[in-house]
Amino acid sequence: MDLHLRGKRVLITGASKGIGAAAAEAFAEEGCHLRLAARSGDQLKAVAERLRAAHQIDAATHVVDLRKPEDIARLVKEADDIDILVNNAGDIPGGSIDKIEEPTWRHAWELKVFGYINITRAIYAQMKARGGGVIINDIGAAGEKFDANYICGSTGNAALMSFTRTLGSKSLADNIRVVGINPVRLAPIATSRC
Repeated sequence: MDLHLRGKRVLITGASKGIGAAAAEAFAEEGCHLRLAARSGDQLKAVAERLRAAHQIDAATHVVDLRKPEDIARLVKEADDIDILVNNAGDIPGGSIDKIEEPTWRHAWELKVFGYINITRAIYAQMKARGGGVIINDIGAAGEKFDANYICGSTGNAALMSFTRTLGSKSLADNIRVVGINPVRLAPIATSRC
């Protein structure tokens, strides 16, 4: 399918496996040049090499932990030319309110919730200065289909849905589309936490 994306530059976080790697494959098939970010350098390198060979596109890798402000700053500086941002990184554990302690909760949200927010803030400013872009937040259906045994994830996803809708409600004035997707896990997705 030709979505008229050939030559677009796409940054995908959590791109070393699972949904992130699948998104990278789809964008590569469309002829996009990729910047792939994740914590796992070896897996990330393998994905980039495979996509370069299969689709004759550029694929740069960035080994980063989006919990760390200095890693976000470095990534944003290195990816200052992107047209599309795909926020996908996350590793929120399952568990009920009595099983998830505050340090675990904060650790999970530092990556998925604050990671999405902080990288979006920086990339949004760059896109606005350049005249436009697209931000896609891969959130997850648990923000709408509440699960008491995934309370940290359901709550985090609901926060990201609100963030996406709120930012998206004004972003078109800056020629930036901000959208969220909520994959439903009808069957297990071949991934582990990114």
